[in-house]
Amino acid sequence: MKHDSTPKTAHLAIYIHIIAWVLLFTFPLLMEDHSEGIRWNEYFRRLSIPVSFFIIFYANYWLLVPKFLLKKERSRYLLYNVLLIAVLLVFFHLFYFPYLQDCFFGKDTKVEPFVSFHHPPRWAFLIKDCVMYIFMAGLGTVIRLSMQWQKAETARQEAEQSRMEAELNNLRNQLNPHFLLNTLNNIYALIAFDTDKAQQAVQDLSQLLRHVLYENRGTFVPLCKEIDFIHNYIELMRIRLVKGVSLVINIEVAKDSQTPIAPLIFISLIENAFKHGISPTEPSFISITISEREGQVVCEIANSNHPKNRSDKSGSGIGLEQVKKRLELLYPGRYEWRKGVNADGSVYTSLLAINTYPKKTM
Repeated sequence: MKHDSTPKTAHLAIYIHIIAWVLLFTFPLLMEDHSEGIRWNEYFRRLSIPVSFFIIFYANYWLLVPKFLLKKERSRYLLYNVLLIAVLLVFFHLFYFPYLQDCFFGKDTKVEPFVSFHHPPRWAFLIKDCVMYIFMAGLGTVIRLSMQWQKAETARQEAEQSRMEAELNNLRNQLNPHFLLNTLNNIYALIAFDTDKAQQAVQDLSQLLRHVLYENRGTFVPLCKEIDFIHNYIELMRIRLVKGVSLVINIEVAKDSQTPIAPLIFISLIENAFKHGISPTEPSFISITISEREGQVVCEIANSNHPKNRSDKSGSGIGLEQVKKRLELLYPGRYEWRKGVNADGSVYTSLLAINTYPKKTM
């Protein structure tokens, strides 16, 4: 689900701009001694600083960066900034300050606001103002570029989320027919020797399909529902087990656990155990343990290893591959999956541990 925070972010940015500039424009008043009233000549003289900052900042923020820098026209961007800074320096130092002097002191009064025993020469003020103008141009550029990067990053994350949801839906649509094909093959084999059990299996299958078709359409489902589904599936598979097969089930999950888990994430592992762990002629066993503790869900399966020959059509073999893809999409860096046979190839084990909550960074 997408959450559009753009309007809130835009309003917050506007408020920050307004507050910052109000403070900057009132700062000259705070610098004056008001015991004899406001000296407007000094205020207007100091006001030139925030006004010039305002012009340079928004000239970059609204015009120069989006029109030139973002379009890779860096030379024109630099040229217009140099011209803008030069124009402001000339205006304030050659026209604005002399104009204030004439207004408040008269044309015949000689006042040297920049040259006295206590003040540096005029060129020092020019250099200082030039440096400050360059800083404000850079500040406007950095803020605008950061906003552009944030928009691009938000768009990238939304595209990535959409891609992931589409791929998950595609994987789910592939997995459901795969699961159904295996289960129907099991019922088909059951019909040949026990019709009553086959009917019960069809009823159990209807409950499983309800979960597959209606209850697992979200990206995650409560763990308790997924455990109920696994219980029903195991009971369905238990019907066709022959003598000599040991089936041990150990579920250490609270009956009302609401921990979100990816639907059908364990079923392919259990299918694989029933497919490769049972032999009609040799002793076989399947051990399934599912537990939840401290934000981690663990599915551990061990079974006797009886690989099927090429003529076996009980499954397409795509289940475990899809589990791997779904784990990478839904739990990147938050799962551990160890699987393989023992030294003599007689036992196959699979241990999948999923951290259901993101890891905390220090």
